[in-house]
Amino acid sequence: MNIVVLDGFTLNPGDLSWDELKRLGSVTIYDRAPAELILERSRDADMLLTNKTPLRADTLAQLPKLKYIGVLATGYDVVDIRAAAERNIVVSNVPEYGTDSVAQHVFALVLELAHRTGSHSESVHRGDWAASPDFCYWRYPLVELAGKTMGIVGAGRIGLRTARIAAAFGMRVIAYSRSGPKNSDIPGLRWGSLDELLRESDVVSLHCPLTPETEGMINKQALSLMKKTAFLINAARGKLINEQDLAEALESGAIAGAGLDVLSSEPPRPDHPLYNAKNCIITPHIAWATIEARRRLMAVTTDNVRAFLAGSPQNVVNR
Repeated sequence: MNIVVLDGFTLNPGDLSWDELKRLGSVTIYDRAPAELILERSRDADMLLTNKTPLRADTLAQLPKLKYIGVLATGYDVVDIRAAAERNIVVSNVPEYGTDSVAQHVFALVLELAHRTGSHSESVHRGDWAASPDFCYWRYPLVELAGKTMGIVGAGRIGLRTARIAAAFGMRVIAYSRSGPKNSDIPGLRWGSLDELLRESDVVSLHCPLTPETEGMINKQALSLMKKTAFLINAARGKLINEQDLAEALESGAIAGAGLDVLSSEPPRPDHPLYNAKNCIITPHIAWATIEARRRLMAVTTDNVRAFLAGSPQNVVNR
């Protein structure tokens, strides 16, 4: 089998090994695949592995040899799964590798908004503490999480893991899922409508997939329902948020802050509206990228390929 990895660098910048995958076929690995080279690099592949390189219907139509696409992630919106199914191309993902890492990063963003640890450290290194007349000072309001309400939008594995961490901080949790309430033993968790969640939450954290129904769901109207003291967290998909509306909400003080690990276009354009927005913390899509999570991702990706070759594909998203 001819296996082509279209964009392997973010999974393995050199600290992991492709050896197990290479035992399964003839493997060609590209660090990245510019749009103009996707078709050329994919043309002879029986199996393609992609993280963020898009595989749309027009591309798939020109790949008659292709039998399998492995997505090097949990989210698979980079692949037109309907077009793949029509061509009998199996598409699989890696559903659980990053649950703990992403939930951990959500709280890295929450805690940074609550304490501004980075900004205060920079202030100390500039000499502000040495010059202070007092034994302490703070540049931003400091927020205690205990007793606050965490809103979880999307109650999959990562959403529920984030809810469990929130409960450990002493937060109340309200969750919303388009598919309805789920059984959970998380202390204090209750279910509500999206509008109810937005109105009541002190922290709103997004954990839903990107679909036509969820794209732009956090817009001017949704933001207007949130408390002025609330934080918005997104470590899911950038296009869940109307970014211009969020920038305006932050500038006007309609909400208190945002912590974002994803944007609608990655890398973002130089004039992105959130770069200069007040109280907006942005990290470069790293929630998934701990070494532990990437090891699991590599292992399950290889298992997915092995299972397909054995005639029993697993983690299939387009049956």
